[in-house]
Amino acid sequence: MTVYDRWHKSRPGPGDAKCPEHKRVPTSDHGKGERWQVRWRDDRGEQRKRNFDKRAAADAFDAKIKNELAVGTYVDPSAGKVLFRQRADEWLRTAPFDEAVHDQVAMRLRNHINPVLGDREMRVLANRPSMIQAWIRGLQGKLAPSYIKVLLAHVSAVFSAAVDDGLVARNPCKASVVRAPAISRDKVKPWTYDMVEGMRATLGERYAATVDIGAGVGLRQGEIFGLAVDDVDFLRRVVHVRRQVKLIRGRQVFAPPKGGKTRDVPLPDSVALRLAAHLTTFPAVDVTMPWLALAGKPTTHRLIFSTPNGNAIHCTYFNQGRWRLALVRAGIVPAPPKGEMPESHREHGMHALRHFYASVLLDGGESIKALSEYLGHHDPGFTLRTYTHLMPSSEDRTRKAVDRVFGAHATEPCALDVPSQEA
Repeated sequence: MTVYDRWHKSRPGPGDAKCPEHKRVPTSDHGKGERWQVRWRDDRGEQRKRNFDKRAAADAFDAKIKNELAVGTYVDPSAGKVLFRQRADEWLRTAPFDEAVHDQVAMRLRNHINPVLGDREMRVLANRPSMIQAWIRGLQGKLAPSYIKVLLAHVSAVFSAAVDDGLVARNPCKASVVRAPAISRDKVKPWTYDMVEGMRATLGERYAATVDIGAGVGLRQGEIFGLAVDDVDFLRRVVHVRRQVKLIRGRQVFAPPKGGKTRDVPLPDSVALRLAAHLTTFPAVDVTMPWLALAGKPTTHRLIFSTPNGNAIHCTYFNQGRWRLALVRAGIVPAPPKGEMPESHREHGMHALRHFYASVLLDGGESIKALSEYLGHHDPGFTLRTYTHLMPSSEDRTRKAVDRVFGAHATEPCALDVPSQEA
């Protein structure tokens, strides 16, 4: 027997008086606290116990523990008492993130997850998936669905690690009642050529060529800011994308391109001419920064784009100052109310130049596979999902293909081809 009555002795002594109510010999704990106690040895052989008010609850718990020990799914019931924020901190310390990603995840935990879930016990959340779903519902309308999905992935990772460590038996984020909001992806609307040239004209002479690299070579903003003279092969007309300028806790470092994927991108003659003109006016500058981490090895590159003080361009200051002002001056967005940043300004960030580049290549008949390589995407499928609506339709391709053949072999119709005019 592993369920014990704490209020009565199982082996009374010869002179013990019986309890009038239960006709049994009372213990010193009689009438104090929960009456029924389950005792067991865990998977490490250590003695455990837990008290219950009702005998039925104690019997059910006893059966559950015996079954879990028998099939190898036992989890210490007291292990999950740790708070979510404590477990999340431990998970974050051991997660294989670089410094930049670590800081982003810490910010998300601090701002959006811990205020609601942080002071809840892991075991409570594990047994109440509805609490996770309530947290998700509370975020809807405040954050983008895609961002909520990222937050849910962090919470799920914390619980998966806890399951692996035997702290809780299940991951509540995988319950059927927990659903991230549906993501409605708006189709990319690429800029027109006039919008690109308008930004080039209003951005200022020092930074105008950044538009040429974004719209004509398809580099990301950090890759543009990290582009060095040695990365541009004017003779072979190729740009080697080898690094980016990245922020870690607000400070700049050199780092590999997104996903660690270096690549070579064709350099159009028109872009090469504009880039050469830029370098004549604004010669490249040696910039030294840590590699990959704030304590990383100092690395020097001769950057094509820099500030008047000879430093690497800081994306925050560039976006909030130069880029936003140029958007208004180019007539792409209206002037915002003071102190506000409308959603339209976010939609027209520097990434819009990459969308323009993709639309030009697809309109020119370039393949999705090649475009994916040039953009540095991890999967051509992602490129296809993002830009499929910009691809010429099969009907258009058919007409153009036939017209090219017929146009190249056009001749005067022979007599038999001319419709008869006789009745």
